[in-house]
Amino acid sequence: MAKNEERTAEVKSKKAKTIDVIVFIALALGAVVMVFPLIYMVLSSFMTKNQILSANFSLIPDPWRFGKYAEVLQRPEFLRGLRNTLMVALPVLLVGGFTSSLAAFSFSKLRVRGKDGIFLGLLATMMIPFAVVMIPQYVMFTKMGWTNSLLPLIIPGLFGNVSMIFFLRQNLSSIPTALVEAAKIDGCGYFKMYYSIFLPLMKGALMTQLILWFMGIWNDYLAPTIFIQDEEWFTLQVVIRSFNSYYAVNSDYPLIMAASVLSILPTLILFFIFQRYIIESMAISGVKG
Repeated sequence: MAKNEERTAEVKSKKAKTIDVIVFIALALGAVVMVFPLIYMVLSSFMTKNQILSANFSLIPDPWRFGKYAEVLQRPEFLRGLRNTLMVALPVLLVGGFTSSLAAFSFSKLRVRGKDGIFLGLLATMMIPFAVVMIPQYVMFTKMGWTNSLLPLIIPGLFGNVSMIFFLRQNLSSIPTALVEAAKIDGCGYFKMYYSIFLPLMKGALMTQLILWFMGIWNDYLAPTIFIQDEEWFTLQVVIRSFNSYYAVNSDYPLIMAASVLSILPTLILFFIFQRYIIESMAISGVKG
């Protein structure tokens, strides 16, 4: 009996190892397929136009050309798109981060009648895709005279981000409510309580959510395309699109690829620096509450 059990265990162990190897190979192939376009984009930014347009596919630049990056950085439209994107991101992150953290504190720790219903209503808006509301928003912003400016991209974000409010609320739920009562006994008002006690406690989660929000603003393409038609106020991703439509006519694909690489560098750098904090924050927010 003991030998049969050992053989059965060995067979199961071999099957488990085989399955693990198959799963690993499948995931590795999937990862290669997902990453390959990014790798090819980077490498093609160092190629010549003739090499990219050649019938013979090649992955390694021959010869290596580094001049397209300097050419992109000298383009006024690229620098203008960078400026406009930062003009959107900075006020939205500063003011929107403040309002989002304040709302998360209120939903988590204040005793207000109906706050759970209001919070569920906010969460319900996360289920609505932007494509459903973009036409009403465009009509509303046009009547307000905000189109062809950065206001439609800035003003709504100043009132907070529902995803950030949700994650910060989940983070604050792990902090005992008795801390609020103790602060009240010491004569601490609600805003001072938020600023002096709870804001430092959720600083890590707040920074993580701000990074994720920055990545979303930086990579946003649809909203600027809808609300802005004046080239003066194009954000970076729209500028890349205009590069694609203009320089593709001249087959200057290396310049387009170089501009694309430069546009994704800030978000990649931020993600790799703070990836541990991002993953930990999501795990904590998803488990606690």
